[in-house]
Amino acid sequence: MFELLQKMGVQEEKMKRVFLIVLDSVGIGEMPDAAAFGDEGSNTLKAASRSKYFAMPNMGRLGLFHIDGVNIGERGEAPLGAFARMTEASQGKDTTIGHWEIAGVISKAPLPTYPHGFPEEILREFSRKTGRGVLCNRPYSGTEVIKDYGKEHMETGNLIVYTSADSVFQIAAHEDIVPVETLYEYCQIARDILTGEHGVGRVIARPFEGEPGNFKRTARRHDFSLEPPGVTMLDQLKETGREVLAVGKIYDIFAGKSVTDSVRTTGNADGIDKMLRWMERDFEGLCFVNLVDYDMLYGHRNDVDGYAKALTYFDERLPEILSKLREEDILMITADHGCDPSTPSTDHSREYTPFVMYGQPISAGKNLGTRPTFADIAATVLAYFGIEKKIAGESMLRF
Repeated sequence: MFELLQKMGVQEEKMKRVFLIVLDSVGIGEMPDAAAFGDEGSNTLKAASRSKYFAMPNMGRLGLFHIDGVNIGERGEAPLGAFARMTEASQGKDTTIGHWEIAGVISKAPLPTYPHGFPEEILREFSRKTGRGVLCNRPYSGTEVIKDYGKEHMETGNLIVYTSADSVFQIAAHEDIVPVETLYEYCQIARDILTGEHGVGRVIARPFEGEPGNFKRTARRHDFSLEPPGVTMLDQLKETGREVLAVGKIYDIFAGKSVTDSVRTTGNADGIDKMLRWMERDFEGLCFVNLVDYDMLYGHRNDVDGYAKALTYFDERLPEILSKLREEDILMITADHGCDPSTPSTDHSREYTPFVMYGQPISAGKNLGTRPTFADIAATVLAYFGIEKKIAGESMLRF
């Protein structure tokens, strides 16, 4: 049939696809205002590179080590991709605001945080609607909080509520005490309460299992996010008939808005596997991927070697990803903030992020400089599809 169409002068219509991977928390050095966020001296990638387990030759060939300010690794020959250093224009350093900006929404005001715990009126309303008491109510490590409060939670049925330096309301509960679906219902109750001035970026279900002294979190985490406060590239892609495929926690970050299909993941390896399967799928649009292990398992736990191993693992899988790119595909790799595992802090850090872009439509070896906003990524995606943008940012493509 195709040969017949060719003889008739009808050309095959090629599908444009963009695969956008967010390496969650892989910052590349402090931003000029880092001191205002308590993050002076942070450099997540450099910290990981000091580990003997760090090796990213494939990302290096795409241009990672040529990015402005990145002074690790061997630059070698001309990169195969285009590359840039991304500046966060939003007032924040968390996952939600970072991803929103990647999608074209700049947040001028930070989302609310609760360094001293949530107000009593919030907790009273939450307890009234769930019928359960509350334990903890202060910033805490997710692994430490179940270690310290898990036994009391199992004895009383009270919910472990805690936060962090980010704009989050987290609820931990043992799966034998509170079934996961019930925990999700409690999170939705909290999400409905936390609006307006208390509109936190995410309410997060943190189920765990095990016995006192041996608790561990399960993979059934679920985020209940605010909807982005403006038009995103996801909205514009969907309204023009393109697909928006979400891998990992992308669906949660955007509260499902304008996502046409999604799949959850249990970690980086699973996320890469599921993305590779979707690379065999015929679609026109965006596949938006979040790989969370860097942040969740290593950055927040100050595990430099673990962080380095995770980066090396991604680099080892990168050739598989590149091998599945089609003629019209573009691969983009970036991050949403930093989380330096070598500093005393266990929280996110205010850092520049890397950006590399590769594919046949991309000019190899092009240094796109230091960009003023993550939103340039969204503008670039829309420009590739020929969509007139309604978002912040400027395209990095030059046709």
